[in-house]
Amino acid sequence: MELINSIINDYATVFSNPWFWQFPAATLGISVAAFLFFATPWTILAYIDPKWAQPYKIQQKPFQVKKYFLPNLARITINSSIMFLLIVIAWPLLKHSPIKTGDMPAWYIVVLQLAFFIFLDDFLYYWMHRYMHENKWLLKNVHSVHHRIRNTCALDGNYFNWIEFVLTGSLALVGPMLLGCHLYVLYIWIIIRQLEAADGHAGYDFKWNPMHWLPVYQGPVYHDFHHARYQGNYSGFLPYLDRFWGTYVPEYLKYRQDKKANRNDDHVNQSPKEQVKDGGISSAL
Repeated sequence: MELINSIINDYATVFSNPWFWQFPAATLGISVAAFLFFATPWTILAYIDPKWAQPYKIQQKPFQVKKYFLPNLARITINSSIMFLLIVIAWPLLKHSPIKTGDMPAWYIVVLQLAFFIFLDDFLYYWMHRYMHENKWLLKNVHSVHHRIRNTCALDGNYFNWIEFVLTGSLALVGPMLLGCHLYVLYIWIIIRQLEAADGHAGYDFKWNPMHWLPVYQGPVYHDFHHARYQGNYSGFLPYLDRFWGTYVPEYLKYRQDKKANRNDDHVNQSPKEQVKDGGISSAL
């Protein structure tokens, strides 16, 4: 009876509890704001698609910005609202999370924690993403929503069925919960995660993209081949998992080899979908 009364009290006071707004609500708000902040410039560029940028397009065909702009905003709004409702429902558990405030840890602790979050999240995401392709029901009823957009722009990074949106967001919290990190470290991690989501769907492969400075990240081309081929390249941030488990898109490896060798042939300038055809592998799109 005491437990029931405690849960009822948690629900009755959820919106007046400062920790609710500082932790789950603010984390959700920062996540949405960060994604829109990173995605907006890339999306405007894809909408305009100026001639100077077209040679850097990964797929040499029109972007689908106009068709999916409003549906994108609708899904972000609806999915975020569902996530907010779920964190309210889960509040009696979330209020006891190990996330803490107070003094920030030393900078090297922050760096190590963020690295751990990236590796753990990508490992978990790889298997969730791969299973969504291997399970026919999930592929048809959940993950296929994300694959409606074949030539992505940055705003498409959060175009999900609500179930996948909630699962992806929940995976990002596993690392911070395990380590009981500082609230501000959680904020930083969520911003990094949304930067990857926007950049991974940018649709352009610019040499000067600062994300190329990261030693483990291979830029938007990596995930773009996943959209073109429909299978393979399942990781979100660290493609070594596809290398280890043998799930790289073969044409993507060819693309990287040609680019590294700086070959100026037709194959390099083809879109990923065209390269799939040249490779003799039928596209699922």
